[in-house]
Amino acid sequence: MKENTLTDKEFWENYWENKPDLAAPVPKNILFGDTLTKLVRENNIKSSIELGGFPGLYAVFIKKYLGIESCLLDYFIHKPLFQKLLQANELKEGAIEVLETDLFQYSPSRVYDLVYSFGLIEHFEDPKPVLKKHIEFLSEKGFLYITLPNFRGVNGWIQKKLDPSNLAIHNLGTMDPVLLKSYLEEMGMEVLESRYIGKFTVWLEDEKNKPAFSKILKGLVWYAGKILTRPFALNSRLYSPYISLLAIRS
Repeated sequence: MKENTLTDKEFWENYWENKPDLAAPVPKNILFGDTLTKLVRENNIKSSIELGGFPGLYAVFIKKYLGIESCLLDYFIHKPLFQKLLQANELKEGAIEVLETDLFQYSPSRVYDLVYSFGLIEHFEDPKPVLKKHIEFLSEKGFLYITLPNFRGVNGWIQKKLDPSNLAIHNLGTMDPVLLKSYLEEMGMEVLESRYIGKFTVWLEDEKNKPAFSKILKGLVWYAGKILTRPFALNSRLYSPYISLLAIRS
């Protein structure tokens, strides 16, 4: 995935090497799992592929709980960690098809009823080529589901002040639901949802290794934000932690 990417293979190899605890049972209440479940059950979806999805938590979720064909594509796959993840979820080797390849160099040999990614498009300078690659994998009337973090509100301020190196590998220009909707519509997609979602929260990557001051400030902002936004529970650019895109190939 070298095309206008803000990260490289070495970055992701180091990132996942430091997260060995991911080889654990995937919970049924995983974030966004309810949306995936609804999509699959209400639309007779039989096949799915997760793009840029290593370590494969969602590919495992779909296979384990929804029982449909599940594929994982990423240009870095830590094979020992993925095998441990399968074992932890009582799935046999080969239960999930794995494609370790550069998304931009790969031409799909087949299409899928559901194409999805979580936290992928924001790592590119231009999201359009990434969105187009998603669509290449879609079957006729297939569903596209994409989420990405929202760093244009309070959570972005936390990243800027306490973890600027993490913020630097994210393209804030992609974090605009109106813009993303227009891109998908230009590509012939019928956009069903493009919005900020989620109750207020903030986070830090690798928080356990951050300085004490960073942990304290993040904790104070998290606590204050939860109290102040509790009466409203609004989806907004300022408070919501994520952006959700749902579209169908028309």
